[in-house]
Amino acid sequence: MRLKNENILIVDDDINILELLRRHLQSWNFHTYKAVSVKEAVQILRDTHIDLLITDLKMPGIDGFELIKFVSEHYPKLPKLVVTGYPSVQDSLSVIKSGVVDYLTKPFTKEELKTAIDKSIGERTIIPKATFSEEKNKGYGGIIGNSEKINNVIEIIERVKNNKATIFIEGESGTGKELVARAIHYEGKFSRAPFISVNCGGIPENLLESELFGYTKGAFTGADRNRDGFFQAANGGTIFLDEIGNASTAVQSRLLRVLQEKEVVKVGAQKAEKIDVRIIAATNSDLQEMIKKETFREDLFYRLTVVEIEVAPLRERKEDIPLLVEKFLFKYGVEYKDRFVKITEEASSVLQRYHWPGNIRELENVIQRAVIMCDRIIGVEHLPQSLKYTIDFSKDQLVPLKEIEKQYIRRVLNATNNNKTKAAEILGIDRKTIRQKLSEDEL
Repeated sequence: MRLKNENILIVDDDINILELLRRHLQSWNFHTYKAVSVKEAVQILRDTHIDLLITDLKMPGIDGFELIKFVSEHYPKLPKLVVTGYPSVQDSLSVIKSGVVDYLTKPFTKEELKTAIDKSIGERTIIPKATFSEEKNKGYGGIIGNSEKINNVIEIIERVKNNKATIFIEGESGTGKELVARAIHYEGKFSRAPFISVNCGGIPENLLESELFGYTKGAFTGADRNRDGFFQAANGGTIFLDEIGNASTAVQSRLLRVLQEKEVVKVGAQKAEKIDVRIIAATNSDLQEMIKKETFREDLFYRLTVVEIEVAPLRERKEDIPLLVEKFLFKYGVEYKDRFVKITEEASSVLQRYHWPGNIRELENVIQRAVIMCDRIIGVEHLPQSLKYTIDFSKDQLVPLKEIEKQYIRRVLNATNNNKTKAAEILGIDRKTIRQKLSEDEL
């Protein structure tokens, strides 16, 4: 799947309609920006090239009519499509006079939406696959890979890197979400500004609020001076909020204010401070499920997900494994052996077949340990047994593999001076299993 050229902005205060539109547009390979208010939509329009505006009319505060008027005055060539649940002849005439291309009444079918979009912007050509060269994909902002899923991530980064739209990165632990966030920042025009990474799960809940937003002298016991938080440190640049699902309800409320008003209030302060920060959030938690359990604010979720990036697990892009292995071999070969370490075809095949529940982080750890255990070439015997046990070997392969496994265990025991507890920890097994794998006289 390749993304189309068009960027489409959808504006609706009904989050269910907003999500429905996003899913339909995503199924047609369009790149979308989302806004739940006219104010947010205007901010996106000012920072981003948009090819089609899809908006509701009846919204609290500034309504869709004002947005259409603003767009007609400031972006006269931008096509406009209205979707509304409050149809009237007067509304229809008003928006058509304002240059709206089409007018859909809720509920509408997917086919009706597609017809209206085609009428608004017409069929455009799809971005050719050669947009990103192989060399660029091998090292784009530190992101390694040539797979289609990685190409799609890079395409989105190219679209958002030069604006400050709020971005939400979703993916399993170890997939490289922070790497994607850093690429967005450092590949764009704001790269000279600060990039602040915050692990919300690594800061105690009672400290996260003051760490993020700062505090004033006397705000709490131990607050002996005024102190800026991570948001103030990131002013002008990007703040990356990893594991955002761990944020307390109090922190969520403050984040919502930052997104809505572009200002922060220090703990213990009364006066707000204006701030210019791009927020990138990430999680491996199911925020939709947390919303159902009322542990995560639904309004915050939809303000965080103006642009969504999904980072695929390694098992879904195994064609990238050789490039990643090459990177880690060089990194740890130089660090531990002062030379480039190679890997056998058999060992490489084992890596390709494994399902990698720990993703890239697990792969890096495996290569790091294998480089330490080998001399010049990594073989199957240098890989953890957990990798080999997930593969269906034929019977004639089982005997050699058992012997290779024994050799590996012996090597680990030698490296730990026969410390069986430490060896078991390195191997990911218990002492009893070590005894079972080796004869008692060897131990």
